[in-house]
Amino acid sequence: MHGLGNDFIIVDERCMDKPVNREKIAAYANRYTGIGCDQFILLNDSDKADVAMQIYNSDGSKAGACGNASRCVVSLIDKNISIETDSGIISGKKHDKKISMNMGKPLFDWPSIPLAYAMDSSRLPLAWDSLNNGFCVNVGNPHIIFFVNDHSEIKLNLLGPIIENDTIFPERINVNIARVDGNEIILHVWERGAGLTRACGTGACATAIAALTKKLVQSPVDIILPGGTLTIEWREGEDIFMSGDAVHIYQGETDWDSF
Repeated sequence: MHGLGNDFIIVDERCMDKPVNREKIAAYANRYTGIGCDQFILLNDSDKADVAMQIYNSDGSKAGACGNASRCVVSLIDKNISIETDSGIISGKKHDKKISMNMGKPLFDWPSIPLAYAMDSSRLPLAWDSLNNGFCVNVGNPHIIFFVNDHSEIKLNLLGPIIENDTIFPERINVNIARVDGNEIILHVWERGAGLTRACGTGACATAIAALTKKLVQSPVDIILPGGTLTIEWREGEDIFMSGDAVHIYQGETDWDSF
């Protein structure tokens, strides 16, 4: 499935005789020698929600949340559900072809990002080439947002991995480059553990929160990514709501031991 081109292998382990080999997830996600995806999603039973979702990046590392994958899971199960993730419980509703997700509350304090030591997370006193004063927020995953005037001046394919793996971010970080255009935001994302992506749901949420906190836009705000548009609603102290589509590409079977 995919959400705005951010694509996923979704496996329902509740229907399998034995679990997927977690050590081989990077091999399953490889687009040349495996099946191919940005993130690998596993569904299991939950005693806290309707379903439990585990999220793995294409390099095999775990992620706490994924907005686009969450919408796909709601669409796949085809009803309003709650989902247990490593970052907490989220919930989703179907509205015709659109899926709306309650992504919970953002975290702004430096230990929750997390950062390696105390500093102003809303205006990080660090710079990477022309990128400076980054806004950090955790929306299930850690994100840093930079507002720029021109995306073409930023080589995200080069700066993304440098920022992602900077020691100031002990759990690595997702990198968002945003340009405000009226009450819309044009966004490009370097995703932790996956690289450049056509869309990132948590990145859209984080960027909207940064822009709303800075009073650059008003809620709801449309976030325009290379793969399409997400609508984010948020007010200070409240939960984040994200709306967008989710598309089923194909269904199949494979020999998981062959990779």
